[in-house]
Amino acid sequence: MKFIVIGISDHPEPFFSPEVLDIIKNGKVFSGGKRHHEIVAPLLPADAQWIDITVPLDAVFEQYKTLPQPFPVRDGSGSLIVFASGDPLFFGFANTIKRKMPEAEMVLYPTFNSLQLLAHRLLIPYHDMRIVSLTGRPWPDFDKALIERVGKIGVLTDREHTPATIAQRMLEYGYTQYQIFVGEHLGNPNLEKVSTLTLEKAAQCDFTHPNCLILCAEHSVPRSFGIPDSDFALLDGREKMITKMPIRLLTLRALDLPPRHVLWDIGFCTGSVSIEAKLQFPHLQIEAFEIRPECETIIQENARRFGTPGINIHMGDFLETDISSLPRPDAVFIGGHGGRLKEIMAKVLTVLADDGCIVMNSVKAPKVVTDSHQLWDEACLELGLKQEPPMRIIIDEHHPIEILKAHK
Repeated sequence: MKFIVIGISDHPEPFFSPEVLDIIKNGKVFSGGKRHHEIVAPLLPADAQWIDITVPLDAVFEQYKTLPQPFPVRDGSGSLIVFASGDPLFFGFANTIKRKMPEAEMVLYPTFNSLQLLAHRLLIPYHDMRIVSLTGRPWPDFDKALIERVGKIGVLTDREHTPATIAQRMLEYGYTQYQIFVGEHLGNPNLEKVSTLTLEKAAQCDFTHPNCLILCAEHSVPRSFGIPDSDFALLDGREKMITKMPIRLLTLRALDLPPRHVLWDIGFCTGSVSIEAKLQFPHLQIEAFEIRPECETIIQENARRFGTPGINIHMGDFLETDISSLPRPDAVFIGGHGGRLKEIMAKVLTVLADDGCIVMNSVKAPKVVTDSHQLWDEACLELGLKQEPPMRIIIDEHHPIEILKAHK
């Protein structure tokens, strides 16, 4: 099958080159979104067949596959002509064709994408802009750009991830150093609108769809390496209920997080390990578990305080939590176990990735008959885990702490 994919803007009377006009004139089978159909309908042949691109896309491609080959078109090219927004290779439909029908032949006639148009209107250079698509996608890539303090971010939006909800998320997590530029109906001379706003103003506005936005940092904000313990909101104000900063950083090292994808933090308490991990390795998907209900507001407060959106919180007894729908972890930190370490590790092993690891910190307190290290050794032996040599650390007047690590 051969596709000819033509990029268009929101202009109600689009300009096409003579070559593209000739392709449209001689075409027979066309496809695109409903808005695309409204724009190009006056240019289509009277007997043109149109296939709407709607979700689910699998149904659309099944329609494509049922078309006669080659199509009965006037010039004999047998091409399905698809209209798409902007540059079809820029988060666009051409990528979907390549994924769904990799053997298909394709010819492209792109135009400017919406973020290019917005940059042109504002005279903002965009060669150094990080592009994030929130069109039908969740927050993680956007959160990652914020945590990394990217100076210029271009964002493709949808009806759920609007400029207002984006601004609200940024304000909630303290990313106030940005100015926001919003473009609505770009390319449409009757409806186009470009706005320069503060985040506070954008959070209160209603914007028409389609739109996109560019975020520009007005000043840089450093990303700390190691958060002071005193900066965290604590459980009942007890400093002993937090993994100390040096131990925290060594724990992240033991977890070997740069190549990992999913971290589970079991017994998060204040959330210090999850937050430090997210701040240093924002690509991670973090699932945090805690049995004490009062800790939920604490981790939420700390996440907002240190600008770490996207930590998924699970409250309740881990051993009774349904983990079947969660992503498989390739790194697990056990911050609390309530004496049921073996059971927790056994449950973790049912989902742990083949190259995954488990890390726990053990306090060597005197007059303790059965300490966590002993429970760890027993669990590893019974479950067939391979241990790495422990790392023993002493900080100030505190008891020695051993960082324990094991893997399959």
